[in-house]
Amino acid sequence: MASDRPLPIEGVDVPVHPTRRSIAVLAGTAALVVVTDVVTKYLAVAHLNPAAPVRLLGGAVYLVLTRNSGAAFSLGTRYTFVFPVVTLLVIGWIGWMGTRLRSVPWAVSLGLVLGGALGNLGDRIFRAPGLMVGHVIDFVSLFSDDGHVYPIFNAADSALCCGVALAILLELTGRRRDGTRVRPERRSARQTGKRDED
Repeated sequence: MASDRPLPIEGVDVPVHPTRRSIAVLAGTAALVVVTDVVTKYLAVAHLNPAAPVRLLGGAVYLVLTRNSGAAFSLGTRYTFVFPVVTLLVIGWIGWMGTRLRSVPWAVSLGLVLGGALGNLGDRIFRAPGLMVGHVIDFVSLFSDDGHVYPIFNAADSALCCGVALAILLELTGRRRDGTRVRPERRSARQTGKRDED
């Protein structure tokens, strides 16, 4: 079966276009994260009492409703207005990355980041105290009921962290978003060649 990937021509940059499959995976992953985030936040607001955390798994996990004015994991609570701007930049960056996206693993990674960014952006826009400064709903606390062991988070935060971790893993293993892969031995050979030329 012939590949639809453009053949490299020495000295010429061949344009690489995204595949429908990779774009579909990115969009589907992002949509799944957003839906999960919206539903879980709705349930948290509807059923959790901030004064009565729910203890699960013998205290390994607590469900406790909080409203976070900061970034993921309650960072930067005094700069709420900055985070929607950063989120919009991240969304734009992912859109640019998508123009050469031919890798399904990269599509999953970017979809997780995109979905997480959109999930929390929705809170910034639609929740109190107002447009672009809304507080994000967090409700998962690990090993304590007040977030002092690990910051309280939500589904969007989890997706963001998993997406970034996957992106780092893909980079470390030489997988590129255009579907190609740089193998360690090739990297070593290139580095050796450069040293020899020096």
